[in-house]
Amino acid sequence: MLNYPLSQLPPRSAKPRTEGITMVMDKGSSAREAEDFLSVAADHVDIIKLGWATSAVTANLAEKLEVYRKYDIPFYLGGTLLEAFYIRGQMDEYRRILEKFEIKYVEVSDGSIEISTKDKCELISTFAKDYTVLSEVGSKSTNKVIPPYMWVDMMQKELDAGSWKVIAEARESGTVGMFRGDGAIRGDLIEEILVDIPADKILWEAPQKSQQVWFIKLLGCNVNLGNIASAELIPLETLRLGLRGDTFHHFLDQ
Repeated sequence: MLNYPLSQLPPRSAKPRTEGITMVMDKGSSAREAEDFLSVAADHVDIIKLGWATSAVTANLAEKLEVYRKYDIPFYLGGTLLEAFYIRGQMDEYRRILEKFEIKYVEVSDGSIEISTKDKCELISTFAKDYTVLSEVGSKSTNKVIPPYMWVDMMQKELDAGSWKVIAEARESGTVGMFRGDGAIRGDLIEEILVDIPADKILWEAPQKSQQVWFIKLLGCNVNLGNIASAELIPLETLRLGLRGDTFHHFLDQ
């Protein structure tokens, strides 16, 4: 929704959408903060991730989740929380949490633990029977560099196992996985992934503005982007539409 009539804007997809998705990272906001945020930005939010295991220590969690339901915004618990239950052998308890809070999306990741591709894909297949699954590829460790062919192989296997989208890891800092420690983009890795994996199946974690600009210029306004801070959601939407200096001329007719 635009407040002003402007021509020469790129064709932004409309909700509910399967591409051009924006995933917002909730790092422990209150119900009141969620209400304030969505009162002005709900049109631009496609899904909300309760970052890593923050939901375990956030007070009045059920109240906040009701705000998300009010605005018809799907949400899911961070993959690190699933890993914490998995490594402790408490997956039945994890499922009870999903049922208690009526959560319909699940993130399966292995960024903090070692789990075989076979076991991870079995987890994905099991959850995909009852939930919409997002699976994350890449390590949270700056010391672990995964070669491009392994990114492609893991992404394809996880999509085949039932993932709705595969998430390309970058953490909330944007300094691991697809990015170097200083936030610089591993463009060769990303371009190699795109040779084999359809862009609309990938949710790129891109918390930094420079990273968002790079992806928009590479893949267009309807690239899937994640780990967006709530305060950066509307600024990102202006980037997608060429209404901010960094992309201002990118979509204008030449």
